[in-house]
Amino acid sequence: QVRLVESGGALVQPGGSLRLSCTASGFTLRTYSVGWFRQAPGKEREGVSCVNSSGGFSYYVDSVQGRFTISRDDAENTVYLIMNNLQPEDTAVYYCATSVCPFYSDYTGFWGQGTQVTVSP
Repeated sequence: QVRLVESGGALVQPGGSLRLSCTASGFTLRTYSVGWFRQAPGKEREGVSCVNSSGGFSYYVDSVQGRFTISRDDAENTVYLIMNNLQPEDTAVYYCATSVCPFYSDYTGFWGQGTQVTVSP
């Protein structure tokens, strides 16, 4: 069964950190570019970050540049999103998906179910 499973979301105070994981099963994730997306209540989904299949290129939306880091561990079939200095505006459901990188088109493939990140005092 082909699946992407996100984990690591939590309630955290402003300035805190989280590491989100996106683990694939049923297929080899290293052959895909992978994106992290988020959707806050009442807002459109936005692409936050992505990494290409080789891991040699990554992209970040301006609002997270310098605070978030994307990486991949092909041995674990996993892509991570390390989020530092979290702010209330980062509150959203975070999803991973196979995608293009950078986000030059809306193409996506497999999606995970999402993990909730809430940043609040």
